[in-house]
Amino acid sequence: MFDYTNMPQNQILCIDMKSFYASCSAVMLGLDPLDCYLAVVGNTDRTGSVVLAASPRLKKEFGIKTGSRLFEVPDDPRIHIVDPKMSTYLRISTEISKVFNRYAPKEAIHTYSVDESFIKVDGTSKLFGGARSIAEKIRDDIEREFQLPSAVGIGPNMLMAKLCLDLEAKTKGVAEWTYQDVQAKLWKVSPLREMWGIGRRVEKTLNGMGIFTVGQLARYDLEKLEKKFGIMGNQLYHHAWGIDFSEIGAPIVEGQISFGKSQILLRDYKDKEEIKHVILEICEEVARRARSHGKAGRTISFGIGYSQDEFGGGFHRSRTIEIPTNITMELYRVCLELFSENYTGKTVRSIAVSLGNLTPDTQFQLDLFDPDGWRRHKLGYTMDKIRARHGSTALLRAVSYTPGGTALHRAKLVGGHKG
Repeated sequence: MFDYTNMPQNQILCIDMKSFYASCSAVMLGLDPLDCYLAVVGNTDRTGSVVLAASPRLKKEFGIKTGSRLFEVPDDPRIHIVDPKMSTYLRISTEISKVFNRYAPKEAIHTYSVDESFIKVDGTSKLFGGARSIAEKIRDDIEREFQLPSAVGIGPNMLMAKLCLDLEAKTKGVAEWTYQDVQAKLWKVSPLREMWGIGRRVEKTLNGMGIFTVGQLARYDLEKLEKKFGIMGNQLYHHAWGIDFSEIGAPIVEGQISFGKSQILLRDYKDKEEIKHVILEICEEVARRARSHGKAGRTISFGIGYSQDEFGGGFHRSRTIEIPTNITMELYRVCLELFSENYTGKTVRSIAVSLGNLTPDTQFQLDLFDPDGWRRHKLGYTMDKIRARHGSTALLRAVSYTPGGTALHRAKLVGGHKG
């Protein structure tokens, strides 16, 4: 048993807007978000387009969820299929954040995503009551002013609040977990991917070690976990006990930070040169994101997803280089190597690139055989400044003007979708 005496004893709310995009679109159409059948689709003109959000009833009765395809949505007159209105969703999200400010100062609020936020409400009980009272007030305010449903998980730290939200509050509306609930409520969770912070790959590795529930993870030998996963093994172990020292606004699992971008292509790509054009555009974006945080990385991951017309599949490979980088063409070179080694010639529908194993970009190692390396390093930051001032399309690579390029089209989108 852990001694939780010295563990964080905060009052953290994790607030989730239920099926946010679908609920917003439902309200705009004068429908009840919890009672209607509605799907927000990336592009209603393309049958293969992805469902970005589905109303709760559409999920429950028809099995349509985020990630489903438009052609999977039944031809039922009760179902509303709409294009996204990303600019409107973002404005509504901003207005909802103002509701949170009624109950906590700005520094106590962390917007985790467009539809999810954390709020630290320590010391506000004399003003508004305890954490549960504040949670109910916030839900009522959002329902009254926006007609939108929400759920709130409450915990002594960010991790517990999020787990409470995902595993209980989303069905109850408001729920609260304490450290005393860990064994009874968290340890029984299985499959492991239902635990926040555990993806399918980590789950598969843990399953191979004989770990299938969170309780088994909590009772596993810590040294073996650290040997297998490094710092992440330590985090997995302590998260299984409900322990998290993250402050509001900090990344929950700091050892997992990386910069990446994945893109579902607007059409099937068969021509290798066109595929390479998109790979270069994605490498440009990943490198820019790394530079914007003053980071460089050594591990470059590259993935390809094949078209469903050819029964799907694909590959995902990583390569670690000796010197950390955030230079676009160096990322691109490694991705081309992985592409050349693993591509089978099938039709491509999705591409993903990420940069991990990060270090601060505070040093640059000179190379006698690459005298222009420093100039390329500076050039990336210079290009970023021009784009920040004049817009993302102020400087584009020539490949973006070819038929295979996507950057010009995506620059018109908000959050990757129609505004």
